[in-house]
Amino acid sequence: MIVQKYGGSSVATAEKIKRVAEKIKRVIQEGEKVCVVVSAMGKTTDGLISLAKKISGTPEPRELDMLLSTGEQVTAALLSIALNELGIPSVSLNALQLEMITTPDFNNARIIDINTEKLMEEFKTNDVVVVTGFQGITDFKDVTTLGRGGSDTSAVAIAAKLNARCEIYSDVPGIFACDPKIVPSAKKLSYITYDELMELAFMGAKVVHFRAVEIAKKFNVELYSTSAHSDERRTYVVNTLPEWLEQPVVTGVAMDKNQRKFVISPLPGGQKTQVHLFMTLAYQNINLDMISMIKNNGNACLSFTVTEDASESVRKTVKHILSEYGEHALVEDDEVAKITAVGVGIDSTPGVAARFFAALDKEGIKLLGTSTSEIKISTLVPRSNAEKAAKAVAEEFDLA
Repeated sequence: MIVQKYGGSSVATAEKIKRVAEKIKRVIQEGEKVCVVVSAMGKTTDGLISLAKKISGTPEPRELDMLLSTGEQVTAALLSIALNELGIPSVSLNALQLEMITTPDFNNARIIDINTEKLMEEFKTNDVVVVTGFQGITDFKDVTTLGRGGSDTSAVAIAAKLNARCEIYSDVPGIFACDPKIVPSAKKLSYITYDELMELAFMGAKVVHFRAVEIAKKFNVELYSTSAHSDERRTYVVNTLPEWLEQPVVTGVAMDKNQRKFVISPLPGGQKTQVHLFMTLAYQNINLDMISMIKNNGNACLSFTVTEDASESVRKTVKHILSEYGEHALVEDDEVAKITAVGVGIDSTPGVAARFFAALDKEGIKLLGTSTSEIKISTLVPRSNAEKAAKAVAEEFDLA
């Protein structure tokens, strides 16, 4: 049993869907059963969001999920049709039919459970079951979506339940040390650890979604990434790098322009306000990053970053809560980007941070904030310098 996931670019046209069907047919001929998880075709999801925004500036989240879930259903049906045309018994299932139960957090739901009995029943008469990615249902049968990149999460969750390996197919032949669109000569990685991939994905790299990697690590799912339309060597995701492989200090660099910086100065009420604000944002499932608190002459200044799609909720929450505590000034900056270096060797190698910041300083790039962990170093830079910064770090650590 294998789980395969095909991204939107891999199934963007009828011809590409036919090629994917041919690829799956070869696997079936080798004696495997395949559960295929698909995304919407090409830019379908973006088009549906745009369509909804023409009706309403703030679409009701439940109805938006109802709309967006149609994209994957189209792909699943077309791929199943293509497989049957090739003589491969296939059936498509949406989230309701599969019973992929999620939390009721519309637009950003999390998977609770999957009814694998339904899958196994379908495999009695079919070689391939094509499943809609990105979506689920609540206990009350409302349709939900898992957020951008959610099809990866769907695939890995199904693989975990089936105790199967998971193959992630896209339009690139694996995972690169940095975005080839920014650094054309970026190295393709043969191996990467779950922890490194999770950090790169969370920090903005357009690879496997970080929630999918979390599940893969938790349930030890065998995972790899490769191209849907070529036979180039794939990238394997592992717990630890092979002993024979030279351990890189920095494995990859991620760039994320989907950032907005909030600065509250002064912060009325001090620590009490900070706790109240952070607890409220956490309840809304909003992740804060690049958090900094500076005290000067008795006044506190709080800054943090969030993704752009969370900025409106953050703005409303900040204004509502801080109105209870006193006068304050709120400044927002969306002309920022986050640059992150990730590697399991960072914690054990002296001087990595010095090289990271020196590379940026050499290019005259202003640093607007910093955060670190055992395996990453992140900094905020002006958005206009994002690509330049990513290239500088990639060159410093021989990732190109």
